[in-house]
Amino acid sequence: MFSNGNEHPKLEEVKKLSSGYGDRPRKMYKITCSDCGKEAEVPFKPTEGRPVYCKECFQKHRKY
Repeated sequence: MFSNGNEHPKLEEVKKLSSGYGDRPRKMYKITCSDCGKEAEVPFKPTEGRPVYCKECFQKHRKY
């Protein structure tokens, strides 16, 4: 990881391309985390009126 907490840009691009359905890339949606305000991307279209979280905040809100 880089000092800013992000992965190498090329690795992020490879992940996006390989996380699709079969050989199709998965559509990613830009969001602002409802908890911390950080910009992130999620692999689903957010529903208006429902909170959406970045990866870190999602882990905090996850029910085990």
